[in-house]
Amino acid sequence: MKVFELCYPENMTIDSDEEYSLAIGFFDGLHKGHQTVIHTAIEKAKELSIRSAVMTFNPHPSHVLGGGKNKIGYITPFEEKRRLLENMGVDALFVVKFDMQLASLKPNEFVDLFIKSLGIKHVTAGFDYSFGSKGAGTMEDMKKLSAGAYETTIIGKVTDNADKISSTRIRKLLSEGNVEDASLLLGRNFRTIGVVIGGEKKGRLLGFPTANVSPSEDSILPGNGVYAVRFIVDGTSMKGVCNVGVKPTFDNPEIKSPLVEVHILDYDGDLYEKEVAVEWVKHIREEKKFESVDALISQIEKDKKTAIDILDKV
Repeated sequence: MKVFELCYPENMTIDSDEEYSLAIGFFDGLHKGHQTVIHTAIEKAKELSIRSAVMTFNPHPSHVLGGGKNKIGYITPFEEKRRLLENMGVDALFVVKFDMQLASLKPNEFVDLFIKSLGIKHVTAGFDYSFGSKGAGTMEDMKKLSAGAYETTIIGKVTDNADKISSTRIRKLLSEGNVEDASLLLGRNFRTIGVVIGGEKKGRLLGFPTANVSPSEDSILPGNGVYAVRFIVDGTSMKGVCNVGVKPTFDNPEIKSPLVEVHILDYDGDLYEKEVAVEWVKHIREEKKFESVDALISQIEKDKKTAIDILDKV
């Protein structure tokens, strides 16, 4: 998959004379609704005998429009998004830098610069996609502005249990620790990418050594608690039980943000500085403060057995 980085007005050319069927949107999560848009663009590309493409934006528009005050955590950080799109069979990815200059473009200017000039012959987007200054352009406007240069397909609301599948809905589920329902909407297990770093080694002292995962800075985590997970390193998937939180039993005031600690079942090896993935399968229990270390050890044994039971069935 070719990746083209575009920045208005400095870098607006691509080294390609291909024609494209384009899916356009921010696509955080690449959930089932997004997948419908993208698969439609891929099928249209086959029908027209042209290349398929996705156009996304970086950073998130709300971060820029909020004056940089809104810290945005992504369901799918860029590298994960790129990996998923490539696996879907997308031929090209257009990554457009979102800034105030881009946000000030009128809808017709956006179409001229980012659709017509890039060899786009078909545009697919969701019914609620908007573009141009203050989101004034709709997909109906996209169709009207084509002047015969390209065709459009508008994807209606994609639902699950009568509710729209959306990134906002998935974020809420994740914040509640409901990784199962979030994964159903995503069409795959929610995944966190990170690097294994050194920790306090308290897990090892308790008899449950853990891999301490430092997630990519722009990613979000599920709510604090204990989860059954799949731990993936070097292409190998292993069973694990993961605690997300601040380890209240040890009452360390220096821990101000959630830690991700994975006890990998039936594994003993050096993982430091390796890039890994944590696939969240099921929430087991809330994080809590125990009266003693022995009580904590007893609970971890129960959590481990519960995780094994869960992961043996999936």
